[in-house]
Amino acid sequence: MKDYQMGAVESRFADIIWQNEPISSAELAKRSEEQLKWKKSTTYTVLKRLCDKGIFVNNGGTVTSLVSREEFYSVQSERFVEETFDGSLPAFLAAFTARKGLTAKEIAELRRMIDEYEEGK
Repeated sequence: MKDYQMGAVESRFADIIWQNEPISSAELAKRSEEQLKWKKSTTYTVLKRLCDKGIFVNNGGTVTSLVSREEFYSVQSERFVEETFDGSLPAFLAAFTARKGLTAKEIAELRRMIDEYEEGK
């Protein structure tokens, strides 16, 4: 998996694309102005940067993703756990729940995910 990275503002911009793709570059510039208060030149500069990173493609004025939102954030999450918790998901969960407990719904969802994982093995 390629090492995709975006800053917070780029992520907000990317979300506009993911939520509306395929989207024309003109419509993207319009939405970026409305939602991010960007000028058209800023939109095109950031779009080019994200296309150069291999996350999006602008083909004839139509912007689409090469990497889904889910795939992108999955890679980011894996990187965070690897870099911060030496790759230990249990250590991450222990740290996460130390200050913020899990709701019954979240616990049930985690159990469901574990069960599905075990069934798929």
